Amino acid sequence: MCQLLGMNANTPTDVMFSFTGLATRAHEHKDGFGIAFFEDRGVRLFVDHYGARQSPVAELLQRCPIRSQNVIAHIRKATHGRTALENTHPFMRELWGRYWVFAHNGDLKTFEPRLHGAFRPVGDTDSERAFCWLMQELAKAHASVPALPELTRTLGELVPQLNARGSFNFLLSNGQALWAHGSTRLFWLQRRHPFRPARLRDEDLTVDFSQLTTPQDRVAVIATEPLTADEEWTPFAPGELRLFIDGAPA
Repeated sequence: MCQLLGMNANTPTDVMFSFTGLATRAHEHKDGFGIAFFEDRGVRLFVDHYGARQSPVAELLQRCPIRSQNVIAHIRKATHGRTALENTHPFMRELWGRYWVFAHNGDLKTFEPRLHGAFRPVGDTDSERAFCWLMQELAKAHASVPALPELTRTLGELVPQLNARGSFNFLLSNGQALWAHGSTRLFWLQRRHPFRPARLRDEDLTVDFSQLTTPQDRVAVIATEPLTADEEWTPFAPGELRLFIDGAPA
């Protein structure tokens, strides 16, 4: 299965500590990687069909630290679709004048929805088809951008239809907030004052967040598997959908 990483914060925050922990696992998830991070209404999206341990794009990112309030990253272990750039997460579409970014971990069986011209997949993954369907159904449900709680309610009505087709863990963001859904396996934590050091599980790397933050900072991190060994990660309940705004669960 693929691995997901999401970050939502109340101030632009460095994600490279968590991304390093994710990239360490790319020896098992070597069929591509990607990361998207918002800057106001814009998005910087980097994807490569090479694994994060071999990719020159990943090397570039290590030299260019990322600071953002909303980040989605993914390392791929292919189940549907060949190893190719167009099949590499995260995927991005426009809706209501905003970019939306999506990444999926799971396996949807016989999911062939009817899609109209505005939202159609470029690659051949079940993940991109599911994203296009979600965007299509959100657009059908709301003529213009609704408030975040209303968006969450609509997503809560749509997601069970995908859950019924298989495993559907995902991250979704429009730059205002981040939605996370745990179908089979997903964890989250919040870092806030008083901050303390944290050590990666899969790499000999420790960061003392108290030296890098202010007392007002809040950061929520979501991952397929806990990334650190000395922090308390909370598992998602099966079928749970959470909205994160400004570094906190809504």
